[in-house]
Amino acid sequence: MNQNVAIIGIGYTVPKPKTPEVSYKEMTYLAAQMAYKEAKISPKEVESFVTAAEDLHEGTSIFDEYTPDQLGAVQKPMHTVSGDGIQGIIAAALQIMTGAFDLIVVEGHSKASNIVTPTYVLNYALDPVINRPLNINPHYIAGLEMRAYMQDSKTSEEDVANVVAHNLTRAALNKLAPYGAKISPKKVLSSEPLFEPIRKLHMPQTSDAAYVVVLASERIAKKKVKPVWISGMSFCSDSPTLETRDWTTSISTQIAAEKAYQQAGIKNPAAEIDVFEIDDSFGYKQLQHLEALKVYEKGKAKNIFENGDKQKLSTRVNPSGGTLGVGWMHEATGLHKVLEVVSQLKGKKGKAQIKKAKVGLAQAWRGLPTTTCAVVILKNQK
Repeated sequence: MNQNVAIIGIGYTVPKPKTPEVSYKEMTYLAAQMAYKEAKISPKEVESFVTAAEDLHEGTSIFDEYTPDQLGAVQKPMHTVSGDGIQGIIAAALQIMTGAFDLIVVEGHSKASNIVTPTYVLNYALDPVINRPLNINPHYIAGLEMRAYMQDSKTSEEDVANVVAHNLTRAALNKLAPYGAKISPKKVLSSEPLFEPIRKLHMPQTSDAAYVVVLASERIAKKKVKPVWISGMSFCSDSPTLETRDWTTSISTQIAAEKAYQQAGIKNPAAEIDVFEIDDSFGYKQLQHLEALKVYEKGKAKNIFENGDKQKLSTRVNPSGGTLGVGWMHEATGLHKVLEVVSQLKGKKGKAQIKKAKVGLAQAWRGLPTTTCAVVILKNQK
C-alpha cells in the first residue's frame, strides 16, 4: 500500500433483535458520538463520509441523503456504497491513499426489525427473468450450496452442526452477541428442517445496530493512542447468476484474500494471523470461507475442532460467536467483525480475548444470493 491508513475510532450500539424505542438516525448518532470521542476529533474535522447501505433495505432511494445530519456531515462529501461495511472501509481507505484526504468516516447500520417482508425484499436480488418468477423463498439457494459444498468437501451435517454449536456457545461470552446459547451439535441436528439440509439453528437471526468507523492517514493517526493499521484489503464478486457460479468454493473470498495477503506480506495465514472474524452464516459458510482464505486445504476445515488442532484455530476463529451469535445486520455485518478484530488487537475482549493478538482478519459475505466477499487485514503496529 502506498499510504498507511489506520482506524482511530469506532462507535457502535449494542446489537439487539428489535429496537422499537430508537430510530436508525438516533442509533447512528449515538455510534458517531462514541467514535468521535475515541478518535478525539470533531465532526467538523472530517473531510468525507461513506455510508454502506442498500436502498431496498432502507425503503428509501438515494439513501446517503438521509445520513449527513446524525454524522455531522451536512454540506460535506458523502456517498453510498451499496455493499457490506468492509467495502465501505475499503472505499474510504482508497480515498485517503490518494493523498487528497486525511480523515474519513464510514457509517453502517441495521434496522432489520423494521423490514416486515424480508423474503420479498431478498427476492428482488434474484434474476428477474429466470429465478424471481419462481417465487420461492431465496434461502433455498443456501440449502443447495450447502449440499454441494458438503458433497464436494466430504463434510457431514455433523461437521456443520459442530460449527453452529461452537459459535453459539462462544457467543454466550460476548456481551455484544444477543443470540449466545450453550447448545450441543445434537440439538442443532434435531432442530426444525427448513431448506434441506439447512435447519432452524443454522439460520442467522437478524439484529439492529449502528457502527461508525473513523479512518485517518498516517499523518493524523501517528498522533493518536493505539491506532489499528490496515495492512491489506480487497473485495471481489463472482458470477451474479445462479446458473454460472461455483457452488462449492467461495471464489470471491479466495481472490480477495490473495490480494489482501499480498499487500500485507502474509504467506501463511494460519500461522501469521492471530484472530479471524469471518462469515459463518448457515454454519457451512465458516468452513467454506476458511478454505477460501487458505487457512485450511479444501475439505479440511471440518477438522478445526479435532484434538490435534495445535494452532488452536478453534479459539481464534470467530471468538465473538460470529454472525450466528451476533446476528445478521445487512450492510453493517462486516463492520461488527471489524469492531471485534480491533477490540482484540487492543486487548479489550475480556474472557474472549486472544492472548498477544497483533494481527487480525475480518471477512464478510454480502449475503444471499450474492457471491460478493470482502477481506481486510488489521495490525496493531505498522
